[in-house]
Amino acid sequence: MPVRVLENTAPSQVSGANSGRSSSQSCSLLGVGQAFSGTQNVSSVQKDEAWRVNVRIQGCDLEHGYLCGTMEALNVPMADTPVVTFWEGEIVDTKNYTFFTGKWEATPEDDIRHWSKFPSFSPLLGQVEADGGKSLDLSNYPYIFM
Repeated sequence: MPVRVLENTAPSQVSGANSGRSSSQSCSLLGVGQAFSGTQNVSSVQKDEAWRVNVRIQGCDLEHGYLCGTMEALNVPMADTPVVTFWEGEIVDTKNYTFFTGKWEATPEDDIRHWSKFPSFSPLLGQVEADGGKSLDLSNYPYIFM
């Protein structure tokens, strides 16, 4: 989903996160309160459709690879008001989560097909095919998959 940063706030952790232990290097894009806007493509065989969306991060725990927030979808057909949904996500950090989901009946091939849609994934492909990316050091990787 193409996004642009609307606000820039310092990252923080969700309540209950273990702040006494050293955590992963912080990322200003994943800070609580960070806001993004963009377009969600919801096209199907029957119709070509895209909604404007606003996304806000509500919680971020880098130590455990957890992220959550809300997405407000605007101009949704047959909805009189914006549709707001809560979401939870996993941060691909090779410690907690890799590029292979192991969920939703997705095979490693399905995951590689998904991630390969992002040109910046290309340099990682060989290592991800070998071990799911577990041995990758993403801390200094210059790209973000958006």
